[in-house]
Order: sequence, then C-alpha cells, then structure tokens
Amino acid sequence: MLIGVPKEVKRDEYRVAMLPVGVEELTAAGHMVLIEAGAGLGSGISDQEYAEQGAHLIATADEIWAKAELIVKVKEPLPQEYCLVRSGKTLFTYFHFAASRELTDAMLKTGSTCIAYETLKDAQGRLPLLTPMSEVAGRMSIQEGAKYLERPQQGRGILLAGVPGVAPAHITILGGGVVGANAAKIAAGFQADIAILDVNMDRLRYLDDIMPPNVNVLFSDRHTIRQQLKLADLVIGAVLIPGARAPHLVSRKDLKLMKPGSVIIDVAIDQGGCLETSRPTTHSSPVYIEEDVLHYCVTNMPGAVGRTSTFALCNVTLPWVLQLANRGIAAACKDLSPLASAVNIRHGVVTNQAVAETFGMKLGG
Repeated sequence: MLIGVPKEVKRDEYRVAMLPVGVEELTAAGHMVLIEAGAGLGSGISDQEYAEQGAHLIATADEIWAKAELIVKVKEPLPQEYCLVRSGKTLFTYFHFAASRELTDAMLKTGSTCIAYETLKDAQGRLPLLTPMSEVAGRMSIQEGAKYLERPQQGRGILLAGVPGVAPAHITILGGGVVGANAAKIAAGFQADIAILDVNMDRLRYLDDIMPPNVNVLFSDRHTIRQQLKLADLVIGAVLIPGARAPHLVSRKDLKLMKPGSVIIDVAIDQGGCLETSRPTTHSSPVYIEEDVLHYCVTNMPGAVGRTSTFALCNVTLPWVLQLANRGIAAACKDLSPLASAVNIRHGVVTNQAVAETFGMKLGG
C-alpha cells in the first residue's frame, strides 16, 4: 500500500504523523511510505532520518495526496486541503467532526473514508489514540494556567503554590477523565488547592483513592459548578463525550461569578468547548478576555510540545496504521472492531452516531 504523510499546515502545529521507526516497519512489511520534505522538522526529525529507513521524500503535499491510498495526519484537513481529498482515499487523523459542520460537509462531498483517532475504542471502552494527547493537554493546562495567572499576562497575579502565610490558588477541573486527572496530578505537585468535578461516581471514588490530600472530588451539578466558579482562580475545561460536541457547562452569565483576572483553559475546545464563551485560538494568539476572565482555547495544545507529542502519538497509532496497510482498509475496518468504531465517514455517508446526531444527519452503515 502507498502511505502518505504530509506536513501539517495548521498554524503553530509542530507534530508529524509518523516516526522513522514507522517508516521502517511499514517498509519491512512491503509498503511504500511517502513523506513530505520537512514534515518532521518541528519535532526534531530530519528528512535524512526518514530516508535512511526507506521513506520516499516528496517535495509537495499535492503529490502525496494524489499518489497515496492512505493519508496519515495529525490534525484535520484545513480548507486549503479540502480540494486535495479525493474519492477512494482514506484519511487517518484527528477529525473532531462534531465541532465543525464545515469540515463534516467538506469531507462528505469528497467521497473519502475518514477514520478518526479520537473515536477508536478498544475492547475495554478506552480511547487509546486520544489518551496520550489528553495526557499532554492535561499536564500543559496547568503549565499554561500558571503562566496566564501572572499579572503581566493580565491574570490575577496568583502563584499556584502560594507561600507560607498566603493561600495557594484554587483550581477547579471540570471533568475527571484523562485530561482532568493529569491536570490534577500536576496541580497537586504545585501544592494548589484543587477540586475535580464529574458526574460519574465510580470515577470520583477512584480519583479520591489515588489523588493526594490537596485534591478534592465533587459531584458535578449546576449548583456545585457555580459555587466553584466563585472560588476558582483557574478553571480547566476537561469534558469529553466521545465523538460528540462538548456540553456547555458554564454560561456567559456564570462568568460574572468569577474573580476578575481568573483564567480558564478550555481543553474541550477541540470538541467545541465547554463554555458558552469559548472560541478557538492559536498558540500565536492564545488568549482573549470575556467578562474580565482570561480564556485560553488553543485547539492544538499538544502541538506546542511537538517532539514529546509526536512520539507519544505515534507510539499508539503505528500498530493501527500497520493493520490498515497489511489487511487493506475495508478488511481491517470490518474485522477489527476498534477500527470500525473509528470510521466516522465512509464514501460520502456519516457512520458515527454522535456526529450524525450533532448535525441531524442520516446515519449510514
């Protein structure tokens, strides 16, 4: 099979969808890998490293899209790439369709097959291709929150840890999944005062068992969220409904409860965001202010730490790329239920229930 890896074009995106070891494994299995020249530089991987493992370096993305049967990426195609996606092609990447009707319509028109990392579900119901980037984003959320709480960044001028005689920051984490747990772990190390909110009592009991004493777990309801907003110096939006748009847990009116200069890091922005006032931002222009509260809503947070994120991502995606290449797309998606769960669009039809429900579309098989 011809596998293509184009350079990412999203602003401030430094990840790449394949490591040199992936090229080696695929080439050894009899496949051909096309890598766009310079695709790995943002992650510290040279063209020579790919070439030494048998990759064919291609000068332009257009040629890769034209030749490859399977396109492996990190982020969803952007509008300038829509015309490159053709019928019969298969794309394997993060899509987050529920956050964008435009992207969904564009991919439907191409007649391609879209396999989404974020909805690949294993036998235990986990999301193994989303997990490593959620780990990165969760840990980064505290790092970024600490920075934007500084007064020169228009924050409240709060040190997360406080000092003897001065209380630490209060951090509210909306969602106790992978993002939330990783955020809490890092925040706990800063000696902040932390509350994790979730609606799953089993998950709350688990987090209560493993988290240090400065992390409290609370059942998430409207009353508790509003109470927490009054206390919070930093809020982390870590809500996930796989494949679906994130629910709005915080309204514009709710923001008025927060202290001026407080910071919100909405990690759920990839799925539309969990605040009414959230809108996508970039690493070059990451924040804006609404109701005197700083909003950080970067849609590709892990892209800022490209080397760490690329290795973490490719560790989990390569086995599935090999399955798709070795078995063929149709057979792999038919025989392997995790891949079947990851197919969001097939030949111009939506095949993911959450995406179909989000946009009121007919669900295909």
